[in-house]
Amino acid sequence: MDRAEEFQGLRPLLFSIAYRILGSEAEAEDAVQEAWLRFDGMTEEPRSARAFLSTAVTRISIDVLRSARVRREAYVGPWFPEPLLEDPYEDPERSAELADSVSMAALLLLERLSPLERAVFVLREVFAFGFPEVAAAVGRSEAACRQLAVRARRHMAEGRPRFEADRAEREELAARFFDALREGDVVGLRDLLAADVSLAGDGGGRTPQLAGAVSGADRVARLLAAVFPLLARVDVTCEEREVNGGPGALFRDRDGAVLQALALDVLDGRVRTVRLVLNPDKLAHVGPVADAWAIHRAVQEARRGPR
Repeated sequence: MDRAEEFQGLRPLLFSIAYRILGSEAEAEDAVQEAWLRFDGMTEEPRSARAFLSTAVTRISIDVLRSARVRREAYVGPWFPEPLLEDPYEDPERSAELADSVSMAALLLLERLSPLERAVFVLREVFAFGFPEVAAAVGRSEAACRQLAVRARRHMAEGRPRFEADRAEREELAARFFDALREGDVVGLRDLLAADVSLAGDGGGRTPQLAGAVSGADRVARLLAAVFPLLARVDVTCEEREVNGGPGALFRDRDGAVLQALALDVLDGRVRTVRLVLNPDKLAHVGPVADAWAIHRAVQEARRGPR
């Protein structure tokens, strides 16, 4: 097997590591490509292509994350990860860990960790690397990595919800949510929302967006029921999709371009969080991006009705 074939076989794993460290599809792809260039430029064969490439993509991702942190601190409004529609890496023995670790909620928890803690947690807890492999990948001793893992697990556990929905429950509740959303059914939506539900949008200052997060079942239900039927009137469609391993949707304009991605957190039989990703830079990997300002103007006209 030549290097290109070895790399292609490992690419899903490399991307999945990089995405969980970075929370960005575009940056993860760049990190994987840089790892390939280093691998392809080696004059000697590594003892293990998997070990070399995993180490390379991890170290590249740590460096990128350190610089990205500065940009994220100056980000306009809430920062959410880039939506991921499909995780390319599969491992039946770790399917639960893989699905949980790619959720919007988990990725936002990972933002609380230092770059080293985040890398160690991803390699050890998500992909089950042994501590010798983790230590080699991040360039620290095994003892130091064990300490980093303990701190990372503690931080993640502190932010995790006490009750989690199973997949069938989430899908059933999400179907009811989107039915009520399309109908503008305030009561139906309110019945599906947690009392302390929150709704927030990540537009990065690039699109029309909420002035701030909206919280409370009644306020969120009324906002959703008011806005989404208006979007339908200007031919925006709701395509239910799995987003970051959980229930969600893509909203498209009449030409099929992506306006926004929506991701739901479903916990204890209720929708706990509604996140909207509107920043066009975070949607470009999904396909052509809609003109959000033009749609906003059309919605304003629809709200005013015929003159």
